[in-house]
Amino acid sequence: MHDLAQAELCYAPQFGSAKDPVTCAGLMAGDVLHGDMPLSHWPTASSGFVLDVRQPPELAVEAIAGAVNIPLPELRKRLGELPRDREIHVVCRSGQRAYYATRILLQNGFKACTVSGGMLSLAHKQLLDEPSKP
Repeated sequence: MHDLAQAELCYAPQFGSAKDPVTCAGLMAGDVLHGDMPLSHWPTASSGFVLDVRQPPELAVEAIAGAVNIPLPELRKRLGELPRDREIHVVCRSGQRAYYATRILLQNGFKACTVSGGMLSLAHKQLLDEPSKP
């Protein structure tokens, strides 16, 4: 993991991006292992306090029962609406906005973690949990 984060992969605009996905994967793995990016998964998250940081139109497509919705751009102004005595499981569509929201919450003294994979991983989990149809 540390080798991936420190990999010096050549940059050539025609063939790859300046931030190589392999290096980014190593950096993210390091953040998880060092506790800089706390994660939770759906079985744990769904039984706790869930904060959904998606925009309201996204909730019309899929929503989590009992989740509190505060869109990411409004989060700093609405921190007073969140519990300080419970761990907050933050979710969005794929995980990027949830990561940013988790960082904001941690920096403001909350106990928070990002739900790994966001709503995409929940949809995948639900597909796997469905019984096979003959």
